[in-house]
Amino acid sequence: MTCPRPQTGQSIVSLSTPLPLIDEDRLQANIARVQSYMDAHNLAFRPHIKTHKIPALARQQIEAGAQGINCQKITEAEVFADAGFDDILITFNILGSEKLDRLEQLNNRISGLKVVADSSVTVTGLANHFHGKKPLTVLVECDTGGGRCGVQTPEEAVTLAQHIESSQGLTFGGLMTYPKAHSESKVEAFFATTQGHLKTLGILCPILSNGGTPSLFSAHLVPSATEHRAGTYIYSDRAMANAGHGTLDDCAMHLLATVVSRPTPDRAILDAGSKALTSDLLGFTDYGHIIDYPEAIITGLSEEHGTVDLSKVTGPRPQIGDKVRIIPNHTCVVSNLFDFITFHRNGVVTRVETVAARGLVW
Repeated sequence: MTCPRPQTGQSIVSLSTPLPLIDEDRLQANIARVQSYMDAHNLAFRPHIKTHKIPALARQQIEAGAQGINCQKITEAEVFADAGFDDILITFNILGSEKLDRLEQLNNRISGLKVVADSSVTVTGLANHFHGKKPLTVLVECDTGGGRCGVQTPEEAVTLAQHIESSQGLTFGGLMTYPKAHSESKVEAFFATTQGHLKTLGILCPILSNGGTPSLFSAHLVPSATEHRAGTYIYSDRAMANAGHGTLDDCAMHLLATVVSRPTPDRAILDAGSKALTSDLLGFTDYGHIIDYPEAIITGLSEEHGTVDLSKVTGPRPQIGDKVRIIPNHTCVVSNLFDFITFHRNGVVTRVETVAARGLVW
């Protein structure tokens, strides 16, 4: 048995819950606003599809002016290649014979595949596999303050670029970073210094890829960058609004949930637990914003239950059977929890899209 799929024309208040809903107008406004900014600053824009995992939405982003897409894993990229996307950057170190075999097959299928590496171990593995085969484009991942993957200095970036450049089967594609938000000066310094060293060595650096949604409207402060990547912006979420990227009114995703119990006057239980709402806090102390009752606090999530503290709610409180809308702390995780996403305009279902890359984390 599978969950019932909503039908076009249905009212969202009639839908079974828990269920993620996407407001079409907010979605389109988010796409248009960011693409207009990128166009105004002559920046290529590469949306990260990990937020929605839906080819139809990636097409909307491309039609608006985006140039290529960003995937995080090979299996995600395969889904989008199947859907006709050709310019794909995978921003993850790829290791192991099974993954390299799949990467080779993907590289043979599309003309614009690019991957990243931040160590000689990863580059050597790629070089050994692709030697004598269709060349694979590799970017050096740089840690410009984000504290995740990436070489630590411009000098290390140059050394790894030389390794890629000298490896048969590989083509050096440039630099990539996923920085800490609002650290444009550090990113620019790292990019400019590295690019200067590479130029001295006669090594071309065609792509300098910056990333992130929280500070994307400051992307123009990294003039060396040739492109910017962002994912969450398309739906936005509570964490993005808290970071200053728009407001809660820009959040296109709401999680529709039903009150299934009122054990005490101050407590409500929702049918949305950790299998419907993300347990990510991202700086908050609660698990989502209930639009209909903004003073209510989602204090805890078990697998199927969401516990809500109503003690601060003045006026009427939700009753058993009532439906509420929640803005998630982190929208990308919610996308990966459901087989399909329901879209609506003014409360009427417009379409239902399968989350084609759901669960593809390999």
